[in-house]
Order: sequence, then C-alpha cells, then structure tokens
Amino acid sequence: MSSPYRGALIGFGGVARGAHLPGFRHDPAVRARLDVIAAVDPAPATSVGADIPVLPDRDALATIGTVEFVDVCTPTATHLATTLWALEHGYHVLCEKPVAVTREEALRIAAAAHQARRVVVPCHQYRFNPAWRQMLTWLREDAIGHWHLAELSVYRAAADAGADPRDQPWRTVATEGGGILLDHGTHLLYSLLDAAGAQATAVRAWTGRLRHLDYGAEDTAQLVLEFPGRLATLMLTWAAPHRENRVRFIGEHGTIDWQGGVLHLDRAGHAPESHDFTVQLDKRSYAGWFSALFATFADAMDRGSDAAAIEDITRVACVLEAAYAAARTGSRVLVD
Repeated sequence: MSSPYRGALIGFGGVARGAHLPGFRHDPAVRARLDVIAAVDPAPATSVGADIPVLPDRDALATIGTVEFVDVCTPTATHLATTLWALEHGYHVLCEKPVAVTREEALRIAAAAHQARRVVVPCHQYRFNPAWRQMLTWLREDAIGHWHLAELSVYRAAADAGADPRDQPWRTVATEGGGILLDHGTHLLYSLLDAAGAQATAVRAWTGRLRHLDYGAEDTAQLVLEFPGRLATLMLTWAAPHRENRVRFIGEHGTIDWQGGVLHLDRAGHAPESHDFTVQLDKRSYAGWFSALFATFADAMDRGSDAAAIEDITRVACVLEAAYAAARTGSRVLVD
C-alpha cells in the first residue's frame, strides 16, 4: 500500500474535534489513506486533551515534515483567505461549508486551484445522510414522476453554541456576513441542487431576526427558488421552540415526505412506503458521513483534480449571493 496523505486541521474547535477528526478515524480504509498529524489553533485551550500536536499558527506546518493537505475548520469569514493561503503553499484543501459566498470568491478559488494544481473539496457531508440518499434514489428513479414543488425546513431554538457555550456562537456574529442561511442553508442548497439536477435560475428571499435580537446576523431566512419547471421553498430558523427537519417533494404521481427520522413515499398505484432513519440520523452517526466524504477527497487527490467540486462550490456561492441580494432589495434576483 502507498503511504497515506499527511494532513492538518486548520482550526481545532467543536466541529474539528467532534466531527472531522472522528471522521478521519472512523473507517480503517480512510485511515489508511488520510493521516491527520497535527492541528493549528492559536487558542491555548484547544491543546488540552488533544492527542495530536496543536500548533499556534499555520506557518508552523512547515516545521513538522511533509504535509499534503489541510482541512479548514475555521469560521466562514476566514474560508477564502485560508483556502488561498493553503493553495499558495502547495496544500490540497478540504474546507468547511460554505467555501465561498459569492461568485467572485468561487472564481478566485478555482483560478488558484488550477494554478497550484491542487484540489479544493467542500465539506458537503449531507450527501452521505442516508435519508437524503434514499430520497435522491427515489427522485432519480422517477418514483413520483416529475417533481414540481419542494419544501425544505429547518427549525432550531438557537445557533449551535460552539466549543465554549459561554461564548456568543461564532455563527451569529456580524463579521461572518450571514447567519442561518450560511450555516444550515448551505446544506439544504447543495442537497436541493442535487435533487433538481440543475442550477436555480432566480430567487426571492427574506432574512431577519425574529427572536435572537442580540445576534449580529439573521436568525431566520425564507427563500423561494425557481428552477425550470420547478419551485422550491426553504424555511430556516433559530427561533423555533424545538429541533425539527422537514423535507417534502411533490410530483405528478406522488409525494416524498421526511419528518424527524422517518421517510415516507406515497405514490399512485403503490402501497405507502416508510423507512425509519432515526438511528442513522443521530449525531453519533455523523462521523460515518464525514468519513465517506473524506474518502472522496482522497480520490480527488489521487486524480490531482476535481472540477465537480469546484463547480459545487460555485453553484452554492452563486445562490447564496443572489439570496442575500434578494433579501436586501426585496426583489426577485436572477442567479448568475
């Protein structure tokens, strides 16, 4: 067997410790291909209890031998600069979502990756969520015929607290440029684009604060996305009394409905079908989703390029940019 790719985590907060590092170690096959040898984080507390070296700054990576990739687990506002820095230094990049939030940012990353001959892959791990995978299978099999309406909702009581619950959640600070739409919304967007098999053509949006007035970014967002022959609505809020996810696709011959952990398929001429994914959707299962994603990252490094990943980053960035523009102007905005 060839030696594994050696890499480092940039940022060693909650998502790095609780999801990324366990994901790298979850599957022996992934462990044999990707070896995380260090983390970078200036906060002294992050080294407490760590079983890998925690370096104070990213330039220190040059002192620990060969490093071939970095996994960016820092707040959204740092993703562009960190990704460009990593490419300039010859590292392949895995980056938390969203990697870019505008078309211009995505194009800069694409150009830098091309020049460096390195890959940039987004952490779109919901593609390995078993409920979404089953829904996509049904949609691609035309189980409900051509779907024309999708309704996706995420309800939470507040933003995730992060590594230290005493601190204001970093997702809510104004410097991030957005709140729940950048956070949960990114997962829904790439999942929806997968289901549509095409880029959205236009968007209307509203963003604002309904409950958490101390947040520096929106706690609620509502989007209406247009596709050729299809419409999708997204409702995302940190202002709900409880945690819940809902997804519904309505087609010419039936409906796919996901509430909680249960997925239902009702279609003409067939008995209703249900699948309970409650156990697989528990947070303790997330390491498996990340591990499957990391295997695709290793594949991309083997190939030396991943145009589909760059396209993925760009599609999401274009919709995010259009959605925030639509929210600011109160108008329908075409997606570039």
